[in-house]
Amino acid sequence: MSLLARVARRASPQYNRFLTRGVATIQDTVAECVPVWRADIKDLRGKHGDKVLCEVTVDQAIGGMRGIKGMITETSLLDPEEGIRFRGYSIPECQKLLPKAPGGNEPLPEGLFWLLLTGKIPTTEEVKGLSEDLAKRSQLPAHAKEMINNFPKDMHPMTQLCSAVLALQTESSFAKAYLSGSVNKMDYWSYTLEDSLDLIAMLPEAAALIYRNKFKGGSHIAPDLSLDWGANYAHMMGYDDAEFIELMRLYLTIHTDHEGGNASAHATHLVGSTLSDPYLSFCGGMTALAGPLHGLANQEVLRWLMKFKEDLGDKEITPEAITEAAWATLKSGNVIPGFGHAVLRKTDPRYMCQREFALKFMPDDEMFKLVSTLYEVVPGVLTETGKVKNPWPNVDAHSGVLLQHYGFTEAEYYTVLFGVSRALGVLSSLVIDRVLGLPLERPKSMTTEWIRQQFETS
Repeated sequence: MSLLARVARRASPQYNRFLTRGVATIQDTVAECVPVWRADIKDLRGKHGDKVLCEVTVDQAIGGMRGIKGMITETSLLDPEEGIRFRGYSIPECQKLLPKAPGGNEPLPEGLFWLLLTGKIPTTEEVKGLSEDLAKRSQLPAHAKEMINNFPKDMHPMTQLCSAVLALQTESSFAKAYLSGSVNKMDYWSYTLEDSLDLIAMLPEAAALIYRNKFKGGSHIAPDLSLDWGANYAHMMGYDDAEFIELMRLYLTIHTDHEGGNASAHATHLVGSTLSDPYLSFCGGMTALAGPLHGLANQEVLRWLMKFKEDLGDKEITPEAITEAAWATLKSGNVIPGFGHAVLRKTDPRYMCQREFALKFMPDDEMFKLVSTLYEVVPGVLTETGKVKNPWPNVDAHSGVLLQHYGFTEAEYYTVLFGVSRALGVLSSLVIDRVLGLPLERPKSMTTEWIRQQFETS
């Protein structure tokens, strides 16, 4: 059977229903949505295609395009006052409604992937079927494993992850189908979905190999395909504690998506708009995530927290001591990382659910006490400066402390965890991009001289 025939068979509802004993698959569900979504986007453009979404100022053009409404991303929407909603559901609603592992309290990341991609809350059986499908797809090709195992030990984990994803591109169904010239563009989405499922399935083992090679002397732990996606990832890294596995499920769920304008999501969308396959597109997103102003922020926050605690010395962690130290930090010309957000104007809901986890499982942890007191004090300090629009903590202010508590101390690796999670969001969006037939992204740029001529010519 040819590759394209195998992919077509694997994507067919009949084949997948057989695999999951009559339970609808994610492929089935997306296929049912395709004509509805296409009719909706056609109707939207027909009725409102010439309407103005926003005006753009020179400041916005120079200042990172902040606040410019110029993209379509269906998977999530970020409200400045409310925070992120995944397909209309808040994080607490997702925690309540999405299926959980037996005995667990946190949602399974596979369930959120289903929601992001289809817009529908999956059943427990549907998520179980998806977990089983991902397990079947998860084996790494030999050449990718060999490449990962031969990376220099001083190579940053995110550089290793990006390289590993490129090595996995040999498995791309989309690339092979496009090269064959026999695939109608209306069917691009199905090959994009197959690639996305394969890549999501293989990422945990690739990421775990990177972790074990760099930090654990190269001793590998075989996957346990009976476990769910997040639990198996934790297992392959060497963490089987039930609380830590629950933390991983929470972490991998809340870091999936944050609208389409953030650097990693936008980069994935931009590269994908050229019809690069999901492997190449996701790699583009991961190179963005590796930047200090994006995904590396969580390890930067942890470093700052540890230095902050060291500088406190023997002082008891009290609001007064933290206030004094916070002002000293600001007056020395430094910032307090982990506070503020480009869009949010309230405490990040992703921070709050991590705080709730800490209050439940580690209320007496010294680093958590520090983070908790900072949460009480720093917003007031930043507000008093009169220079900060959003003084509230973001997701990065908390995640490192939780991981440290369970002995996961390798902060250099934390962005890889972020990247594995982010795959669920950006690849969902990429499939939807192909369903909707979104075109090559090509905004107009200007020179500063052109801007001057527009506004200074008498």
